[in-house]
Amino acid sequence: MKIAIPVDDKNIKGNVCLSFGRAPYFMLHDTENKENSYIINSAANSQGGAGIKAAQIILDNKADVLITPRCGENAAHVLKAAQIKIYKSDNNSIEDNLKKFKENKLKPLDQIHHGFHGHGGK
Repeated sequence: MKIAIPVDDKNIKGNVCLSFGRAPYFMLHDTENKENSYIINSAANSQGGAGIKAAQIILDNKADVLITPRCGENAAHVLKAAQIKIYKSDNNSIEDNLKKFKENKLKPLDQIHHGFHGHGGK
């Protein structure tokens, strides 16, 4: 299984980014081989539609799960259509969130916001 998390830095000891669509990077954690990889979020500096573009990046990288503090409705539609499960991060620690996910302690993200639509949203 591949877990995607929006992150501020390329470091598992770092923080989950508060913004999904405008996160600088996405960390991909492979639960089978326990490896982490980081990809640049090319959507971060988009004038608009960053969430949808970021969702497409998650989809293109074959993630099964997204752990994020929040997600806009357009991005959520893309992710849900691709059957990617969205969970709400519990705090800022990447490691804590991975641990809690593996222990089945994270809740599905059910409060989807309308998005910031060109307003930056950080």
